[in-house]
Amino acid sequence: MTADPVPARLVAAIERFPELAVAVSGGVDSMVLAHVVHGHTRTRLVAFHAASPAVPAVATARVRDHARRFGWDLKVVDAGELEDPTYRANPVDRCFYCKTNLYGRIRAVLDLPTASGTNLDDLGDYRPGLRAAGDHGVVHPFVEAGLAKRDVYALAAALGLDDLAALPAQPCLASRIETGLAVDAATLAFVERVEAALAPLMPGASSLRCRVTAAGVVVEADPPPVTGEGDAVRAIVLRLCREAGRVFAGLRPYRRGSAFLTAGRAP
Repeated sequence: MTADPVPARLVAAIERFPELAVAVSGGVDSMVLAHVVHGHTRTRLVAFHAASPAVPAVATARVRDHARRFGWDLKVVDAGELEDPTYRANPVDRCFYCKTNLYGRIRAVLDLPTASGTNLDDLGDYRPGLRAAGDHGVVHPFVEAGLAKRDVYALAAALGLDDLAALPAQPCLASRIETGLAVDAATLAFVERVEAALAPLMPGASSLRCRVTAAGVVVEADPPPVTGEGDAVRAIVLRLCREAGRVFAGLRPYRRGSAFLTAGRAP
């Protein structure tokens, strides 16, 4: 009999609660946490997913697929962040307002302890969403168990969740919009359309981002496209920009968080 690969300290962090609402974005961290709660602890899982213009359609589809295949109790909610004018203004702490709306909606649907997929690596970044989590009493089992991002990926592989183990980091679509530029449904849909059109051209790219900046639309990739790929990428983005009435400002290497601007920091 094969031993359960889930660390005992993670099980202990989860089993403090008879029931746990897990905010499942569709990314590797929250998805793996939901799998662990549901299949490897005595805790009852209620998975909450926010369907929103800021969430890629493929992420919502992934959550629904796993819920169907593995028998999760899934509730899909509208976090309503686009109804919040402060969120739409896209300040430097936009994520605080996003998560405040999300956790508030979860609590309004079901009064349960709520957990996120936050891991140790997230604590080293500027994460305004963690402040919202603190305000709502959200727990972080991976942090309590001392697990970093690489541990979550390793756990996904050990649990046979191959699609999650191969999933690149994919923050919400609003993260592509430069700080201070308004977030709206049309811009989010444009970003999703560009990235979906480019992904088949660069299957080896570990990161692909369509950035909407004050200077125009910028595509970032790691690794950057080679000459032939670059020409095809430019042609597609130019066409999509023309259709949307936007300016294409070029290609550049991927840089994490380059749309996030603070005082004294240029893109």
